[in-house]
Amino acid sequence: MDDVRDMIERVRELRARRAQLDAEELALLAEISAVVGDDRGLTEELTPVLRVSTREVERRIDDATSLTGRMPQLLGAMRAGELEACGVRRVLAVVDPLDDDAARGVDALLAERLTNAPETAWQPGNLAQRVRRLVEKVDPGGHTERARRARAERRIALTPGEHAVSSLEAILPAEVAAACYSRVDGMARSLRRGGDGRTLDQLRADVTADLLLGRDPGVAVPEAAAMVYVHVPVDAALSISDERCELDGYGPIPAPIAREIMTSQHSIWRAVLCDPGTGEPVDLGRTRRRPSAVIRELVRVRDRECVMPWCHRPARHCDHDHEKAWAAAGGGGSTSVANGGPRCRRHHRLKDQPGWNARYNPIHGTTRVTTPHGATYTAHRQPVLTPTCTTPVHDDVPVRDAQARRAPGRDSPTNTTDPERQNNDSPPF
Repeated sequence: MDDVRDMIERVRELRARRAQLDAEELALLAEISAVVGDDRGLTEELTPVLRVSTREVERRIDDATSLTGRMPQLLGAMRAGELEACGVRRVLAVVDPLDDDAARGVDALLAERLTNAPETAWQPGNLAQRVRRLVEKVDPGGHTERARRARAERRIALTPGEHAVSSLEAILPAEVAAACYSRVDGMARSLRRGGDGRTLDQLRADVTADLLLGRDPGVAVPEAAAMVYVHVPVDAALSISDERCELDGYGPIPAPIAREIMTSQHSIWRAVLCDPGTGEPVDLGRTRRRPSAVIRELVRVRDRECVMPWCHRPARHCDHDHEKAWAAAGGGGSTSVANGGPRCRRHHRLKDQPGWNARYNPIHGTTRVTTPHGATYTAHRQPVLTPTCTTPVHDDVPVRDAQARRAPGRDSPTNTTDPERQNNDSPPF
């Protein structure tokens, strides 16, 4: 056990050294670029030196120039061994449309927020998500224009691969991409439940190809397969304000874009009640008779992603996990919002593996994970909407003075095999 812990610590040290070397390389590239002035000629000269493609050399020079000139504190974090080049590139992609002053503002705010942040905050996906919110804070007026420009650049790309395979990538508006994946995933799972022996990955790929080529995938799309949540404050929905909106599994989106999604003829609406003190969803408007379906859906709305600190799989593609086992000896946990959380299949299975201790508090939104070799990571769920007032949160106190919030969803019931949870109209708390 001690030997493994020492080796893991060695890996941590190597990662820090790699970050420091990445920082040294980027700083040197920026210095060379400033001296030479001709990045095109410099790119060609450095291609055999760095032993990567010419396009990759261009990216590194661009990253170096942007990092040293616009985000010096992020460069300092690299030099301290906190962040490697791959994570820096994710951050720079988010701040790229900003002018220099706004980028430096994001840099300063990010350094402040990361001062006492947990280790998982440095993971590239988590970092990019945090930076998106800071960009919106520093330059809220440009959010809509940046989104429109990016959405106008939608495209599809074919990249040849090895061993007779290629990848087909579609760059789409976030809510369209999420709905496409949900549809394909739902059809693949239907085939799997019907006895198809292909893996889910194979089924998703084959269903996608069948749909694009006009062939029959052999299964009807489940009614709720293309469900995507957009969290829109009432004021923003009514165009009274441009308060921040949220796209499930992605992050903040501009209010005008959210209104366009919301008013699409294909959208389906459901009311979501949010506590004004915490910004958390506490109930869903519903006409269905199976509250277990409502509970599962509300948990997905509330948590939005797998609860593991470094996993960003959208909750709609995760298992509904009882934090206190439903069938536990001596009286298990209830099927309720207060006892449920989304975990992707991988992390759902990992939770009960020997040595792993992964605990999620659904009420307070805190996750604490301890690995078999003693490392502990924590994370806290971000509220869906920004809280409007300070309200104490108690585990056993009913929510009062909730405000209505809206989000697209589905009103069709989800099947359950548990007769005790069918035809029950009691609230999900």
